[in-house]
Amino acid sequence: MRARALVVLAALLAAAAGAGDASASASRFTIGYASERALAAALGRVHGTIVRRIPALDAAEVAPQGPPLRFAAGIACLPGIRSVEPVAARADRAEPGLTARLANGLPLEWQYAATGADAVPPAILRAAGSVTIAVVDTGADLTAPDLAAKAPAAFDVGAGTTDVRDPDGHGTFVASIAAGSGANHEGIAGFGGAAKLLVVKAGSRAGAFTDVDEAIGIVYAVDHGARIVNLSLGGPTTSFVERAAVQYAASHGVLLVAAAGNDAQNGNPVEYPAALLQPVGSNGAAGTGLAVGASTMLGDRAPFSSFGSYLSLVAPGVDVLGALPSTGSVPAFQAVRLPGSRHGRYGFASGTSFAAPQVSGAAALVWAANPSLTASDVATILEQTASGGGTWDSELGYGVLDVAAAVSRASGRPLVDLDGVRSRGEIRLTWHGYGVSTFRLAVSVDGGPRQVLGTDSTSTAESLPLVGRHAFSFTVTGLDADGLPAVTSAPLTVSTLRSQAAVALVSSQAGTGAARLLTLTASLKAALPSVPLASRPLVLEARQGRHWRVLGRERTDLDGQATWTIRLAGPSYRVRVVFPGAADLAAASAALAS
Repeated sequence: MRARALVVLAALLAAAAGAGDASASASRFTIGYASERALAAALGRVHGTIVRRIPALDAAEVAPQGPPLRFAAGIACLPGIRSVEPVAARADRAEPGLTARLANGLPLEWQYAATGADAVPPAILRAAGSVTIAVVDTGADLTAPDLAAKAPAAFDVGAGTTDVRDPDGHGTFVASIAAGSGANHEGIAGFGGAAKLLVVKAGSRAGAFTDVDEAIGIVYAVDHGARIVNLSLGGPTTSFVERAAVQYAASHGVLLVAAAGNDAQNGNPVEYPAALLQPVGSNGAAGTGLAVGASTMLGDRAPFSSFGSYLSLVAPGVDVLGALPSTGSVPAFQAVRLPGSRHGRYGFASGTSFAAPQVSGAAALVWAANPSLTASDVATILEQTASGGGTWDSELGYGVLDVAAAVSRASGRPLVDLDGVRSRGEIRLTWHGYGVSTFRLAVSVDGGPRQVLGTDSTSTAESLPLVGRHAFSFTVTGLDADGLPAVTSAPLTVSTLRSQAAVALVSSQAGTGAARLLTLTASLKAALPSVPLASRPLVLEARQGRHWRVLGRERTDLDGQATWTIRLAGPSYRVRVVFPGAADLAAASAALAS
């Protein structure tokens, strides 16, 4: 398939190069302008037709009279033009953790895409509101934005109160992954969609647990409506009270999900309660719940992840993103500034503790897709749809969690999910599907007709070169047993175009005399609508004599904005904000003086 794909893609690139931007789809833009005269002058140079005006906003909708990309790049640089943005359909905003990107092109919350959670239909995410996930852990910071949005129920088994404050941070992180809000435009998206959250604090202030704490927590969760109980805890021995609590949950139709342990490099001892849910020697058969190990970005077992005959499956567990308590020090986590997130604290951490809640959240979605399933049914579906294709081994169990495939099987509908990682001059595409027999890969270049790359096959990966300056849109279609299209993935768009950029800088002052404060807000804009603006570096500088001195550095939020507040030392100032440029976006700057 690869040789044919390269030939077809090369031919498309040659055609696109010959045609310039003529193959790009005709799109409209919203133009912000300083005056009617500036707009008229700009459209006299870069031709376009005004479709409608919004005078109160000094804006107009314009249809370009030529290639859209060339129009946008040209008009954005003309005097009096403040903004050029594509006319776009409105939808709910993405969570910042799913939008801000790592260097390899994956979102910061990479575990969400790696497991296909981003391909679950919105209707299923909403339907999960009928399912309650209990997190038995160190408590949780209920003011963390992703948890507060769920208005969770809470109980401290030690104090008998609803105060579940979490100075340790472990429970907050786990709860956010399992059931953090995915619809509050803040932070991360939990795996459980709209699932309800019950926080059960079983650990001490120092984060220590006993089997009794754990057992009380399990019973409380079962008695208060939880259908799934996450147990990101464990130890090398078990006890009667722990076994009794596990059996109590099973007898009430509740699914228990436990971390398999992080001691593979320390003798790889059996861990409990995980080994009660998937018994030692079972090799993936039977069991009363799921024991979850940790995988890497490449889908291998994480070196620390415990393994053996009691492992059910794995989920991403290396440098996963989650929420941190709003206050206090949590040295066990690597804090990170999340572009686009205006509240809350977030960080990275590794461990099977953070793989298990992904499975717990996925279980809620499977139940949402088919409420008639039993706990055993849900566990089986999650195992059988994991990356192992229904086969088990001691390293990965049934393989890496595949949320979309599990939901698809539960609902009985076919599904194909496409993902890609960009590296230098190529992109590595991977896809998976359920309910289909073969796959068909296709690409569109610069909005041109979609062309099939290669022949239909069972392959689930392809590496392709990204040659020249173009916008590529890839799709994968799943075919049924008769070779007929059954379902097509959402398009995956990658651009190698280098857009012109502009920086707008506005200021406001507060206070008087020595207490005067200057607030500066910089807005980064790209002429090409496909270029992302989040997490771009902006540098604030002040003029001192003959030189510019750096005052601060910030990364842009989802809207391309960054803000600084500085104290003014004198009656006048001269500042500028510089964007140094990137492979897809040219350098730009803006200055202010008073």
